[in-house]
Amino acid sequence: MIIAFPAQDDQGAESLVYSHFGSARFFIMIETGNTVVETIINKDMHHQHGQCQPLAALGGKHVDAVVVGGIGGGALQKLQSSGIKVYRAVEGTVQENLELINSERLPEFTLDQTCAGHSLNGECAN
Repeated sequence: MIIAFPAQDDQGAESLVYSHFGSARFFIMIETGNTVVETIINKDMHHQHGQCQPLAALGGKHVDAVVVGGIGGGALQKLQSSGIKVYRAVEGTVQENLELINSERLPEFTLDQTCAGHSLNGECAN
């Protein structure tokens, strides 16, 4: 399974999972079977609120899941309609969240948990 984790800094598996999908600078991609780590730059970082193109943000890379602290409803629906599961991250590193998803202890995001706007620094305002 290939999982994307939004991050502001590229520190591989030690990167902190960012709190908002659309405004993350990077995505740390991990293939769980062999722990291959790849970092891609968010290609859609400077979008208007509500206009996130999550597949473009992921650079067209195939992913099976996204683990994130916050996400807008439109982005969540676009990812889900593409067959990508979206899990709600806990505060911490990619590695810590990877361990939680591997042990099936991260919940999937629902529409009632999504972000309704951005704060001044681009993070989820909820």
